[in-house]
Amino acid sequence: MSSFRLITTYSPWLLLACLAVGLLCAWLLYSKRSPWPKSMNYLLAALRFVVVSFLCFLLLGPMVRHANNTTVPPTVVLAVDDSQSVALFTDSLQLAQAEQGLEQVLTRLQAQGYRTEIRTLTAGRAPQRLSEVNYGAETSNLSSLLAGVQEDYAEQNLAGVVLLSDGIVNQGLSPTYANYSYPVYPVAVGDTIPKKDVLVASLRYNKVNYSGNRFPLEVELQQEGFGGTPVTVTLQENGKTIESKTVTLKPDQPFQQVPFQVLANGLGKRHYEIQVQPLEGEFTTLNNTKHAYIDVVKGKIKVLVAAAAPHPDVKAIRAAIESNENYETSLFIPGLSPLKQQDYDVAVLHQLPGRVAGGEEALNLVRQKNLPALYVLGPQSDLNDFNRLKVGLNVSSSGQADEVTVAPNANFNTFMLPEQAQERLQQYPPARVPFGDIHLAPNAEAVLYQQVGRVRTNKPLLVIQTAGEKRNATMLASGTWQWRIVEAAQNEEAQVYDKLITNLIQLLSAPRNKKRLNVYPEETEYTSSDEVRFNAEAYNEALEPIYGQNITLQVKDEEGLIKSFNFANSEKQPSVNIGTLDGGRYTYSASAIINGQPQQDEGEFVVEELQLEALNAVADHNLLYQLASNTNAKLYYPSQLQQLEQDILKANNRDMIYSSEELSDLVDMKWLFFLVLGLVCIEWAVRKYNGSY
Repeated sequence: MSSFRLITTYSPWLLLACLAVGLLCAWLLYSKRSPWPKSMNYLLAALRFVVVSFLCFLLLGPMVRHANNTTVPPTVVLAVDDSQSVALFTDSLQLAQAEQGLEQVLTRLQAQGYRTEIRTLTAGRAPQRLSEVNYGAETSNLSSLLAGVQEDYAEQNLAGVVLLSDGIVNQGLSPTYANYSYPVYPVAVGDTIPKKDVLVASLRYNKVNYSGNRFPLEVELQQEGFGGTPVTVTLQENGKTIESKTVTLKPDQPFQQVPFQVLANGLGKRHYEIQVQPLEGEFTTLNNTKHAYIDVVKGKIKVLVAAAAPHPDVKAIRAAIESNENYETSLFIPGLSPLKQQDYDVAVLHQLPGRVAGGEEALNLVRQKNLPALYVLGPQSDLNDFNRLKVGLNVSSSGQADEVTVAPNANFNTFMLPEQAQERLQQYPPARVPFGDIHLAPNAEAVLYQQVGRVRTNKPLLVIQTAGEKRNATMLASGTWQWRIVEAAQNEEAQVYDKLITNLIQLLSAPRNKKRLNVYPEETEYTSSDEVRFNAEAYNEALEPIYGQNITLQVKDEEGLIKSFNFANSEKQPSVNIGTLDGGRYTYSASAIINGQPQQDEGEFVVEELQLEALNAVADHNLLYQLASNTNAKLYYPSQLQQLEQDILKANNRDMIYSSEELSDLVDMKWLFFLVLGLVCIEWAVRKYNGSY
């Protein structure tokens, strides 16, 4: 239903003036004797009167108020908990009775003028009938379901939500803690009687472990009705039993821990399966198995810290490096700490090469092993020998020093520092740097600049060299141990200093990526309900990104089954969706022809099977009762659906009328322009036809 109203920005009495102007114009033009009949003269005068009066009326700024009234009937949403637990642990006859009864309730509500809709936990197209609902959701997030209804039906005359559920929640917040603007009418299904069962409730383990080390894997068992019964727990990998333990379930403890010590062999993703041998009389064995996925990586990154002589900087740098548990340091100071023969990944050379003898052993090791290194310059550094190393910069100094503070490079984005880095770096005390000319190589970049007083210079303070055969970094400051102490004193921790050093070590120790085809999953771990996406990058010989390359991707599961996908990488759509996968460890290989040369890439990822719905077989009708009470409603069972219908109708939900108004200037209506133009043209044509202008 809509209505129109004409309003003006001036007094409506001015309409009389508009009519007067139109009447005067018509009288002045058509009061004289004319060559055409009197009836024609009156018609032309009327046309002139209408046109002039209307044009004068437009000067008053008239506007049209358009009001729309929309009638919205009350809506009842049937929210269905389509999780697996509903179908697994609800009597099939009870569930069928509930579905059939609710279908009839919805039909009768529609006959009474209500609108109805079915919503489920599963994303996608909403089912039109309850018979179309497939109880396959792997999690129960009732809070998200009800919150989505409230958001979608805001100001849409929502009469209430009928919730068909067993009350089991295993993801998200409990819906009893939320405030809903509509009544919730729960229909309870499922069984509230505890069942005799033994299940693997949870697993505790580190997801990343070092190769060759043993790591703890703790199994938490839960039992109901099997107190005093022995049970066997086995740990398997690739179908082979690694270890088996038999424990006696304690009658007075529903939960019990079973520890394992597992040897991390090899590198990459490992898949372990924990099983509880089924016991006679168990309600279900679906929850007797759980899976663990770990990533076995190479041992800790070994960092050689070598110095020409003892210095507080050395202790500060070692402390920063060891703040990351993945790094370990080995100290070498000539005459004090011998050089250990290890397979180092990166080196930190403090004032090496130096002006005095000593330290050559560490320098030779760096050259022989071609190790990436962080060079820290100071008063004892031999700058001539340092320049001959060609590690990204050349320093010319007469031996004098300058005191400078830190100025971050705003354009540096190779790695990120904490959000508070900008503020903390500027609070660092001055450090000593060589005074002279500093020239950066084309393959080097400044991380920090020198600042003298309040003047920021273009001289670098910290430089990284990332292009070339190996990576290097150079810190031109001596006395940075004060930075760490001051930051820790002011902020209780030296987070920015430690992060700066560990980021440098991580960058230097990272392997060089010279692959021209780089295909990788967006995540290393998925769940069986997630859609798996792959990113694809292709490069030319200059390692510049190129697009439109045809790529073949093959994904293989633990059983050897291979799925193939063909796609082309795109700048606007760099990822490809291969859909959901069953739980397990997967390997993949990708291939493409880039500029006539075959290129390949490979890797692995894991998909964790969600078993949340099989963990709890006992329905929680108390949660549904509390949810109904919070929204001034009642709890119903499948045999009480007629009462549910009556209560909804008794709520006396009425149609709601929503009004909307729109103002528009009359002069903006194009059809009025053509109407006035048409009237003027008619008058002109008649006058010309009868011999007058």
